[in-house]
Amino acid sequence: MRNRKGGFGECTAGNDQACPVEFTLDVIGGKWKGIILYHLMYGTKRFSDFRRICPGITQRMLTLQLRELEEDGVVHREVYQQVPPKVEYSLTEFGKTLIPIINLMKDWGEEYKTKQRSPESSLQQPSPNGRF
Repeated sequence: MRNRKGGFGECTAGNDQACPVEFTLDVIGGKWKGIILYHLMYGTKRFSDFRRICPGITQRMLTLQLRELEEDGVVHREVYQQVPPKVEYSLTEFGKTLIPIINLMKDWGEEYKTKQRSPESSLQQPSPNGRF
């Protein structure tokens, strides 16, 4: 795991341990990590696959995000000794524990997107079951 400096917003207010949600967001948060993890749920991907899936991400940012996910133990990087070089990325067993979280984020995003497009949308008022 990467050496963390207490999280994003220091919500710990002097405690030794970071807020669990803050810690989770440090691992999976950011513009691209969730998208990378979402696509890895469906199988092994190569660097070029991510460039095609996420055309807006720069090569440098993709490298950084994959490296951080690897350092956090959620993504495995497999380098094949061949010419030209071949590198594949997959979820580790620990990374697979994020699948339910990513699926919930996907479901929430689909529901939010539907509500947002609805003319009578009331985004501030969740239903009694806590969903929008």
